[in-house]
Parts: sequence; structure tokens; C-alpha cells
Amino acid sequence: MTVSCEVVTPSTRETQMGRFERYLSWWVFACIVVGIGVGQVFPRVFQFIATLELARVNLLVAGLIWLMIIPMLLKIDLTALKDARAQWKGAGVTLFINWMVKPFSMALLGWVFIRQVFAGWLPAGQIDGYIAGLILLAAAPCTAMVFVWSNLCRGEPHFTLAQVALNDVIMLFVFAPLVGLLLGLTAVSVPWNTLLLSVVLYIVVPVGVAQLGRRRLLQRGGESLLGAWLRRLQPISLSALLLTLVLLFGFQGVQILAQPLVILLLAVPILIQVYFNAGLAYVLNRRLGVAHCIAAPSALIGASNFFELAVATAISLFGLNSAAALATVVGVLIEVPVMLSVVLIVNRSRRWYEHSATSSP
Repeated sequence: MTVSCEVVTPSTRETQMGRFERYLSWWVFACIVVGIGVGQVFPRVFQFIATLELARVNLLVAGLIWLMIIPMLLKIDLTALKDARAQWKGAGVTLFINWMVKPFSMALLGWVFIRQVFAGWLPAGQIDGYIAGLILLAAAPCTAMVFVWSNLCRGEPHFTLAQVALNDVIMLFVFAPLVGLLLGLTAVSVPWNTLLLSVVLYIVVPVGVAQLGRRRLLQRGGESLLGAWLRRLQPISLSALLLTLVLLFGFQGVQILAQPLVILLLAVPILIQVYFNAGLAYVLNRRLGVAHCIAAPSALIGASNFFELAVATAISLFGLNSAAALATVVGVLIEVPVMLSVVLIVNRSRRWYEHSATSSP
């Protein structure tokens, strides 16, 4: 099946990214400052919040994560899975990167940089936690922001939707075993009961609630009602994300003030992982003769991470003030600038890509 990649004008693309998404890294930086400050001024408040646990799940954070994730998952139409067959080459490349390359490459990068190269600059007792957080960050492909990146690189929207829906279904069954395997390979103890509970709480329940809600809204008022609810819920979702980050940095304040270099060092394997996986997906699609409007979102989906799920799982497994939680938050901090740079690369290389693709045997 041949795909015609229609041209989207720059003015149209610019409207696809909201003000919050465009300045997400600055919002995260503000949360660092606010969280650390509030944590230092009101330490007893954070100590009380830490006690609000049931089966090692912090109830306040769980509620915030649901408010954050469910509105994002409302956008996903699982019936779009049938469209994945039409672009099986691009979908196959993305699945290969997401599930066979990215988690394992991150585990390797974590071992090389965190346990070996940077070990002398990091707190010895936190190294396992940092590696665990990086693995959690890489083990789940992005769900929400991918639509923004795809729009900015003129990606084929039906492919993007189908690919995200396919990844969400795979996450239901693969996330826990994959995380358990990689944590075991890197010598990090795996609390299986908590990991499985996290999968139920932060994948199964949100996906189920979102799909039931989506179906109900479509039955009552169609796409217009669904769109109205998405616009209504977006500020709630974004506020939940920011409040979760403030809580995390409130708990991490002492560690960050003592070791400010930690955030920079944790960013190194994340950056390498993003560019490596995006480049590999892009090249593989070119070799297979995939159209650029499929290859571009394929590379972006292969490189980006579902950081909301990573943060929630890290908190459940290791705690609010854990090194693992801090490592996942570093992924949030650099998400926008690094992914925008990947968008710029795939857009500027389009002529090269299409020339190479037509020249390939």
C-alpha cells in the first residue's frame, strides 16, 4: 500500500503544540524550585504525605496520577488497531525499537554510565535506584505527547493513532515482565507484588476507565462532546502533573541540594538513548522503503517515553523520596527540548530521506 504524505503548512503545525507543552521544561524547572523550597520550609507536611500509603501505594500520588493519565488515554481509540496492518513495516520497526531495543539499550547505558563512568560522582547507595528509574522510563513508549510530535513532523495521523493504541495494548501484558527482567539483570531487587499492583493501578485501570468513558461520550454526543471533555479535562491533567512534580522535588530536595550534579549526570544516558533509538528507527524505515510521513512518527514514538507511568511506578516500587523517582523525573525535565530537536532533525532530513528511499533497491 502506497502512502501519499500530504504537506502541512508551518502555520498549521505551529497551532498543534499548546503553550504548556512548548514550555514544559520550564514548568518542570519551576516545580524543582517550588518543590525544594516548600520541602525545606514544611518538612512535616511531606512526612505526613509519605504516610498516606496502602499496600506501598501512596494514595495522594495515585489519585494525581489517575487525574494525569486518564484524560490522556481518552484520546486513544483502540479500534484503530485494525489500521496498523496497512502500515505493517513502519509498525514493525516501531514495535522492534520500543520493546526489543529501547529498554535493553537503556539498561546497558545505565550500567555503563551510572554504575561505571559516573559512579564516583554519585551517592553509592543510590546507584541501583538511579538505574531502576532509567529502566522504568524506557520500558513504556509514550502515549500522549506523541500526537504533538507527529503533528509537528507532518506524520500520518492514522498511523500514529494505530501505533499508540497497539503499544497501549502491549503494555498491559509486557510492561511488568519486561521491567522485572531488566531490574533482575541489573541486580536490582524486584518487589513483584508491588510491580504487578502498579501495572493494575496505572495501566489496566486507567485504560479501562478511559475506554469506557470514551465510548460513553461518543454515544452521547459524538466527537464534539468528546473534544469538549478533553478540553475541560486538560487543565486538570496538567495541574496533576505539576503538583506531582512539586511533591517529588519536595521529597528530593535534600538530595538535590547536596548533589546538584546528579540531574545532569542522569540526563546523559537518557539523551543518548533518545537519539540512538530515533536514529535507528529512522534508518530502518528508510531501508524498508517506508514513506517519510510514517517513518518520522515511527522514529519519534520509538524514542519518547511514557514518563507519567514511569514516575508512578517508581514511586510505588521505591517510594516518593527514592533515587528511582528522581531519575524518572529527569526524563520529564528534558522531554520537550530533546524531542523537539528530533522533530527538527527528521523535518530537515526529509529531502535526504526521500532521495535515499527512492534510490534504494
